[in-house]
Amino acid sequence: MALFWCTEALPLAITALFPIIMFPMMGIMDASEVCIEYLKDTNVLFLGGLLVAIAVEHWNLHKRIALSVLLIIGVRPALLILGFMLVTAFLSMWISNTATTAMMVPIAQAVLEQLHQAPTGKDVEEGSDNPAFVLQEPSEKKEGSKLDIRQMHPEPPAATEPRAQKNQEQLRFSQGMSLCVCYSASIGGIATLTGTTPNLVLQGQVNALFPKNGNVVNFASWFGFAFPTMVILLLLSWLWLQVLFLGFNFRKNFGIGGQARDQERAAYRVIQTEYKLLGPMTFAENAVTILFVILVVLWFTREPGFFTGWGNLAFAKANGESMVSDGTVAIFIGIILFIVPSKISQLIQDPEKPGKLKAPPALLNWKTVNEKMPWNIVFLLGGGFALAKGSEESGLSEWLGNKLTPLQNIPAPAIAFILCLLVATFTECTSNVATTTLFLPIMASMAQAICLHPLYIMLPCTLSASLAFMLPVATPPNAIVFSFGGLKVSDMARTGFLLNIIGVLVITLAINSWAYPIFQLHTFPGWADHNSTVQCLNTTVLGP
Repeated sequence: MALFWCTEALPLAITALFPIIMFPMMGIMDASEVCIEYLKDTNVLFLGGLLVAIAVEHWNLHKRIALSVLLIIGVRPALLILGFMLVTAFLSMWISNTATTAMMVPIAQAVLEQLHQAPTGKDVEEGSDNPAFVLQEPSEKKEGSKLDIRQMHPEPPAATEPRAQKNQEQLRFSQGMSLCVCYSASIGGIATLTGTTPNLVLQGQVNALFPKNGNVVNFASWFGFAFPTMVILLLLSWLWLQVLFLGFNFRKNFGIGGQARDQERAAYRVIQTEYKLLGPMTFAENAVTILFVILVVLWFTREPGFFTGWGNLAFAKANGESMVSDGTVAIFIGIILFIVPSKISQLIQDPEKPGKLKAPPALLNWKTVNEKMPWNIVFLLGGGFALAKGSEESGLSEWLGNKLTPLQNIPAPAIAFILCLLVATFTECTSNVATTTLFLPIMASMAQAICLHPLYIMLPCTLSASLAFMLPVATPPNAIVFSFGGLKVSDMARTGFLLNIIGVLVITLAINSWAYPIFQLHTFPGWADHNSTVQCLNTTVLGP
């Protein structure tokens, strides 16, 4: 399965179905036991979260949020990049990275096209330069048009060199703007449990491998760990992109000095126009917003760990744990989306029955969900859980763990750092879901064998699987941005290489600092104890 996932000889979801056939035939697990792994609670959480995300996207609420923030941030070069990164990262926390990128790139195109308007007639007469920037990649037709104009009205020789230098600046800024969108989409997804699929793989693997873990990885605990990591990484990425593509002239980058005012005002008007075209917020948008906020609040307060949640109070098991899961909450809100109408107190004409009126459509319908739901990820997640369960049942996990016991002589922070680098490199060539699916069970076994808290290794490696910054094929947001043009593979690789290093360092900082009190990483937990690791129960794992 690892070979097929890495080479994509078959679709990833089809490869994920192999355990249903192979495990019963090899005498590892009964078919009924294997099939249960394909629709675990984590898959239900994924489906419920996507129902809300699809509703947000269907009613264009994400575009309204994006344009509102850009109107606040402004259009000066450095702030424009920061604005796009903040908006993209925030949206990517809740809806898919691919959908976020696909929406943000055209907005960036429209804004920067205004920032690189051709000089007016007055500018041409006075011979002034246009100091703005461009993201738009000129087509062959436009290039030909520019060539004809230059032949008819050749520029003075003295102006050629400054214009070429200015065009180079425009190209570099356009590349930086393109990369900021796809990078922030990947970075933003790590902040929430449902933000990107590897996070859900981790939760599912932890629950499958350690059934008595007491729901240690939930929405609140993950957010407390990953959100600060995301913020730090996003700000460092912004600084790196600014230095690389805008240079060290910070006065110019922040628009200090009054240059390019006309172009900035024109670009700002583009954002205003796009926002006005959306019109006032409709009942449907307000309803989706309210349900979305309710969902997030219910996720945070269900069983946060640091205080008694509503799940512990109202739906507690005998041991005090919540019977309701994050998946229950997501599906509950998802069902409501199919019930609440998209308009209030207004009947509409039924096109199938002339003269008859019918109720307005609901906020969500099955046709929309069926078109936008990535069903293949459900099978991919299930295949990963089945593979992990089969590895445990067959004894492969324990065997791998015992082979890795020499690593206990290496300091724990060094182990985490090296494994993060390994995963970050591997995910450039392989699906991030496949990467986490393959690595996490092995890492869990290794942690048990060397008396290390399993989450100390599994958490940072899961975040590292989202550090796919170097290649266009590494993740769909990279491919979308690359397809718009203006970028070479070398540009993305050069920028992404240092960003990968920065990401691994930030994740290493996170797991060795604020993650310790959140997940109690200083001790080896009782729920991770297997027969081969009884001696680890009273072992204290010292912090850095």
